[in-house]
Amino acid sequence: MMISQFFVLSQRGDNIVFRDYRAEVPKGSTETFFRKVKFWKEDGNAEAPPIFNVDGVNYFHVKVVGLYFVATTRVNVSPSLVLELLQRIARVIKDYLGVLNEDSFRKNFVLVYELLDEVIDFGYVQTTSTEVLKSYIFNEPIVVSPARLQPIDPAAIFTQGAKRMPGTAVTKSVVANDPGGRRREEIFVDIIEKISVTFSSSGYILTSEIDGTIQMKSYLSGNPEIRLALNEDLNIGRGGRSVYDYRSSSGSGVILDDCNFHESVRLDSFDSDRTLSLVPPDGEFPVMNYRMTQEFKPPFHVNTLIEEAGRLKAEVIIKIRAEFPSDIIANTITVQMPLPNYTSRASFELEPGAAGQRTDFKESNKMLEWNLKKVISQRKQGQSA
Repeated sequence: MMISQFFVLSQRGDNIVFRDYRAEVPKGSTETFFRKVKFWKEDGNAEAPPIFNVDGVNYFHVKVVGLYFVATTRVNVSPSLVLELLQRIARVIKDYLGVLNEDSFRKNFVLVYELLDEVIDFGYVQTTSTEVLKSYIFNEPIVVSPARLQPIDPAAIFTQGAKRMPGTAVTKSVVANDPGGRRREEIFVDIIEKISVTFSSSGYILTSEIDGTIQMKSYLSGNPEIRLALNEDLNIGRGGRSVYDYRSSSGSGVILDDCNFHESVRLDSFDSDRTLSLVPPDGEFPVMNYRMTQEFKPPFHVNTLIEEAGRLKAEVIIKIRAEFPSDIIANTITVQMPLPNYTSRASFELEPGAAGQRTDFKESNKMLEWNLKKVISQRKQGQSA
């Protein structure tokens, strides 16, 4: 795989990082890319696709914490491979800087360019391993003060009691020591799940699916072996016999449809006691990815009612009920509802006493948006709905 250029742009289109590896693409590619992405949205369409072509140049981009990571090339390359490369470059830079934002980029541009020159040589990828790169990187990061950081990642939306559950935004570099020169022995493990649920008009669940990952970031010195124990009732496939057995039969416990593991994970005792053994590499990495379609109770229950209020008018009632225990609070919830393309305006009516809520009608993409600052469940722990 070969790319011609790599650059990072801010939300305003400012050029933060730019590296031209092969001098095959015009110098104005950054302006061309940002103008195309901006006008794509202004024309009333949705977000620009991750891949598009302008004047024979292929543009690939991913958006990470508000920054555009972009690669260009004139040759025919695998789109998924380039998009994966951009995600891995973002991950490597975050591992070294500790936090990924415009401020940390500008304070560490020498380190960022040193990383890019080791990751890509003349347009060809060399390595994206944080651990391997440690042997070739000599610049120390300038750590951004936590006071200058953006608010916590909205992906970590749940809090329990007064304590926020940790998210994936570990704001510590893999090569920086704590003040005083000492290194703290720490390891962070996150379980991140994306839940997709389809409700019928009467509120019944039609389909449900969980795509999950176990994410780990290690600051342990000496490369110790880590053993990660999973649920003993865990079954892979519908057979429930072996990690490689997908024969159909009734299983019990938690049933995963499929899963895959990081290359550092050893599965010697996984079949017997559901334990993963690994020597964690430096940086943040997914220990395990999995998918599950087994029945489960979603954290929210959604009911909708649509009634015609005239020839060109409709009334929509949306109700959301929290299904998690009352000691857990959900923060920064956004409900979106697509509307017909011919919708000209929309009005909203919230329940009396609704605090910390706001509504908006996105006319450009015909989207109704309902934002809730906080959702508290009325269900007591252990109570069934």
